[in-house]
Amino acid sequence: MPKVGIRPVIDGRERGVRESLEVQTMNLAKAAARLIEENLRFPSGEQVECVIADTTIGGVADAALCADKFQREGVGVSLTVTPCWCYGTEVMDSDPLMPKAVWGFNGTERPGAVYLAAALAGYTQKGLPAFGIYGRDVQDAGDTSIPDDVREKILRFTKAALASAQIKGKSYLSIGYTSMGIAGSMVDANFFQDYLGMRTEFVESIELIRRMEEGIYDHEEYEKALAWAKANCQEGEDPNDQQKQHDRKRKDWEWETVVKMTLICRDLMIGNPKLAEMGFGEEARGHNAIAGGFQGQRQWTDYYPNADFTEAILNSSFDWNGLREAFVFATENDSLNAVPMLFGHLLTNTAQIFSDVRTFWSPEAVKRVTGKELIGLARDGVIHLINSGSTTLDATAQQKDSAGNAVMKPYWDISESEAQACLDNTRWCPADLGYFRGGGYSSQFKTAGKMPVTMSRINLVKGQGPVLQIAEGWTVELPDDIHQKLDARTNPTWPTTWFVPRLNDCGAFKDVYSVMANWGANHGAISYGHIGADLITLASILRIPVSMHNVDEQQIFRPSAWASYGTNKEGADYRACENYGPLYG
Repeated sequence: MPKVGIRPVIDGRERGVRESLEVQTMNLAKAAARLIEENLRFPSGEQVECVIADTTIGGVADAALCADKFQREGVGVSLTVTPCWCYGTEVMDSDPLMPKAVWGFNGTERPGAVYLAAALAGYTQKGLPAFGIYGRDVQDAGDTSIPDDVREKILRFTKAALASAQIKGKSYLSIGYTSMGIAGSMVDANFFQDYLGMRTEFVESIELIRRMEEGIYDHEEYEKALAWAKANCQEGEDPNDQQKQHDRKRKDWEWETVVKMTLICRDLMIGNPKLAEMGFGEEARGHNAIAGGFQGQRQWTDYYPNADFTEAILNSSFDWNGLREAFVFATENDSLNAVPMLFGHLLTNTAQIFSDVRTFWSPEAVKRVTGKELIGLARDGVIHLINSGSTTLDATAQQKDSAGNAVMKPYWDISESEAQACLDNTRWCPADLGYFRGGGYSSQFKTAGKMPVTMSRINLVKGQGPVLQIAEGWTVELPDDIHQKLDARTNPTWPTTWFVPRLNDCGAFKDVYSVMANWGANHGAISYGHIGADLITLASILRIPVSMHNVDEQQIFRPSAWASYGTNKEGADYRACENYGPLYG
């Protein structure tokens, strides 16, 4: 895992000045490290580790020694701290690929703010965007506490920077290729390389058939997984005409197949040492994938069972082996939805929802169809999020906080009973054979309760490049008599999440209809929590402009250089991203 490097910079004048500042400067670095290590974890559950320079940094020689240490230690994020004046460009971090921030202590005894301004000017002049952190209120020189506003910015920057560092060098695994002409599943290798620093790996779907037929999977784990599925995955109603329904023998074969598919897709992503013991060394290595997708429709699903079970289980925080980190795995191989799913996963440590942004239901349309009125958060209309595939079972909203509110948790905070409740509130309906001729099983549930969530999406725009859309809002639970009538008009065998965005007076968010009308693609990635500000910070690190959001302007945190591109923040974002270009391009 990438580490966070803390750079305590100092006035290099010895014979009194530097010596008087050594303890205060190093204590500032230690306070920042404590803040980060006590509050941030990786999605795997590991604690974030900070590395502090061996000495304070008073000049270019000290800066070079620090850079050497950071390289040896695997540092992926750079945070410079100081309470005093320093020699701006001489002590700076000059690594062009390292996300960087500078915290200039707001104290009157020494000009930490003056150094901050000088350093940021140097970074901007040299084309090395850096985040500036400066507390609103003056502190005393010996104060080692971190004010709330500084704390928020340090953690926001560090979370986003660690996300970018975790992505770098990993792979997106495309199993199959383009699904039903969906542009997002036309995986753009240049986008992944230039903007994310990722490889793109391509495996034909027939590799799954080869591994199933040649037995290239852990047979012991397969028996365990199949038994678990039989015990915990309850079949739902078969929606097909009785004359067309598959018989029991065929349905049992489909269960066996989708369980094998799940093991094999996981092994393709991250490898499996058990395969090496079986004599399959190449297959045991996997593809170093931090995210992936499965084409499915139509060539696969016209003949073999769909991957709805595989996608749903991989994207959940548990399986037959117990609680574990969720994977990021897109249905229909929509790589441009997998990317914001990955962003959300790395920023929140939680499982992600993959959905069609299917239908806007106005209050008038709901009243006409159901005879009922929408109330509460849903009173201005709702967006129906529904898709046959990748929605995590965590989205059943059966996990609870201490007050009993519906939440989605990092896997290490989920109890066994909560995981079981997610399974108990899911049915696995035989697939609609009109959609999926090869059969399979689709998860069926309704997201229960109100949860704060953020929907996001990457779109590629010819001539512009990638842009990010963000919509913060809430899940809502419609009364059963309304839900059932609306759900039945789409596909009642698929998982449903009812979403209401937070509205304001700005164009795309003036009403719920406008959010739906301005959404740039047929899919959306939905993450637990209001994380729009974190997504904006991450996008600026990766030089991806944000085309649509409803985040409070006071929460927006981008590199200081963005202020040099005009007073309109969204226009400045586009101009800055265009000027600097893709991070790895």
